[in-house]
Amino acid sequence: MSRFIKIAERDNVAVALEPLKAGESVLGVTLTQDVPAGHKFALRDIAEDENVIKYAFPIGHATQPIAAGDWVHTHNVKTNLSGLLEYTYNPHPCALPVDREATFEGYVREDGRVGIRNEVWIINTVGCVNGTSRTLERLAQEAYGDRVDGVHGFVHPYGCSQLGEDHRNTQKLLAAMVRHPNAGAVLVLSLGCENNNVNEFKKVLGGYNPDRVKFLITQEHEDEIEEGMKLLDELTAYAARARRRTVSAGELVVGLKCGGSDGLSGITANPLLGATSDLIARHGGTTLLTEVPEMFGAETILMDRCKDEETFRKAVALINDFKAYFMRYNQAVYENPSPGNKAGGITTLEDKSLGCTQKGGTAQVRGVLKYCEPVTEKGLNLVQGPGNDICAITALMAAGAQMVLFTTGRGTPVGAPIPTVKVATNTALAQKKHNWIDFNAGVLVQGADMEETTEVFFKKLLSIASGEQTQSEKHGYREIAIFKDGVTL
Repeated sequence: MSRFIKIAERDNVAVALEPLKAGESVLGVTLTQDVPAGHKFALRDIAEDENVIKYAFPIGHATQPIAAGDWVHTHNVKTNLSGLLEYTYNPHPCALPVDREATFEGYVREDGRVGIRNEVWIINTVGCVNGTSRTLERLAQEAYGDRVDGVHGFVHPYGCSQLGEDHRNTQKLLAAMVRHPNAGAVLVLSLGCENNNVNEFKKVLGGYNPDRVKFLITQEHEDEIEEGMKLLDELTAYAARARRRTVSAGELVVGLKCGGSDGLSGITANPLLGATSDLIARHGGTTLLTEVPEMFGAETILMDRCKDEETFRKAVALINDFKAYFMRYNQAVYENPSPGNKAGGITTLEDKSLGCTQKGGTAQVRGVLKYCEPVTEKGLNLVQGPGNDICAITALMAAGAQMVLFTTGRGTPVGAPIPTVKVATNTALAQKKHNWIDFNAGVLVQGADMEETTEVFFKKLLSIASGEQTQSEKHGYREIAIFKDGVTL
């Protein structure tokens, strides 16, 4: 196993793969300071204001002279990013052939979409019934859970006292959950007097099968628990009629996410997801990339891969609209990475973004989706959503992802309503938090071949799509967070 890595030929820094000590000779330079694992050191002298190059791109500039062998981090590097930018479409041919075949066992729904779980979901129109939802979830899981893959409720604080786009986002997100193919049946749970009452919510939801979706307005019943259990009995019985059947891997819709990142995220786990995303595209499937603020600094790589100029313009709007959102609140557009990211070796937003966007692989960008807009284009799509972990995985689910692939170097137990596959960037994390981690990408710096590892990982995803539980599912880690941008009454 190598103790360090120079990622690209033109880089002027390298990354320590394990702690390195001052005085060691590494890649022709003598380290002047200790360098923690995941952190960078200079391969040559870097002048003040000169760009620091990693992944073959600038990740910022030196704020002081940096000598060969120096530790390179936040104390001597600053971002180059500022304000809004103008972009030019420079198309880069990158369409991948659909030349691979594989299958998994999924649930084909009435609308033709395929689910990878057959669960009954309890969806609240308003946060006021969160307690009722939790009670019904517990009782129904005990009484009827063996009929389906599980009965799960998802609590949130919204559905009332919201205005404008926030209220619409809540309605769109909840409607997307009701329609999600991993839900064999759904109980929509309402208080009755909220802004997002059942009659208003139905306008956003549109058509539905009354055998699959039922509504309970708790203010209208003397015993809402008793009534809810009756409806959940019916819904679990309906969902239990579904059976898995063999379907093409082209029916996969997979979300791509990273959180609790470290200096190895852009070297192991995120490139593995990129290679997997490309492989899914070659099977005719779909992948979804979000975390828009973590595209800043690497966005042109994605823009130049857009299938046409219209898609490029949507990608530009995706980026600049998110920057404008920051600016409306007088917040720094580039206030990233997080303290945990920095501790793990990520220095600037460019450093983070160049690692983050590797999850999208090399394929053509086929579509750009607004928040809660359902995916229709096969292949790689960009999805409007923040970097916040729970908001982002919820946005991926709302766009139609059946599962989320989630890389982490620091570790996190968070899970989406859909199976959340945790991929460790390093072996130490995979061994320490085996109750969180589903796959160890740390083997890629221990001599494992990327192509072979990608094939092994893809086979695991097919098994998960066919019913194998993830660690987050085993432990009941399922959460939602709805994106908010406005006044609460």
